[in-house]
Amino acid sequence: EASFAQHVAVARTFGPYKLSLHSGSDKFSVYPIAAQQAGDLVHLKTAGTSYLEALRAVAQIDPGLFRQIVAFARERYDADRATYHVSAELAKMPDAAGLSDDRLVELLEDFHSREVLHVTFGSVLTRVDFYQPFMAALRQNEETYYQVLETHFNRHFTPFS
Repeated sequence: EASFAQHVAVARTFGPYKLSLHSGSDKFSVYPIAAQQAGDLVHLKTAGTSYLEALRAVAQIDPGLFRQIVAFARERYDADRATYHVSAELAKMPDAAGLSDDRLVELLEDFHSREVLHVTFGSVLTRVDFYQPFMAALRQNEETYYQVLETHFNRHFTPFS
């Protein structure tokens, strides 16, 4: 808290400018401190996790496509992780084949799965055989997608409201 308070003081003195909270599985533990000390000086980055939430919707809408994406992400992870500082281990990632369709979303609650899926987003979305059905699933099921996004954004924004 003391360290964050120093950042807030600098932002107020030399700004105002935004303090950007970007990533990390523990970011939600920082949000109450950030909200209390910085208020409207906080910028929340959710772009990468928004992709993961789109995957959450796809897991509900088209489990077969989601399983294909997970399998491809596992294949691509070692190559794609070269440009990231990450620690997920494929061996610790649950096997999608062992999950029923209604339990696939559990992969998005697992640290290793989330990081593997996050890091490989570029490889997934640049493949036409994934991109087109992925986007079609979201477009054709907007309400499901919007509900997933609303839940996600509420989790991020509630501490600041």
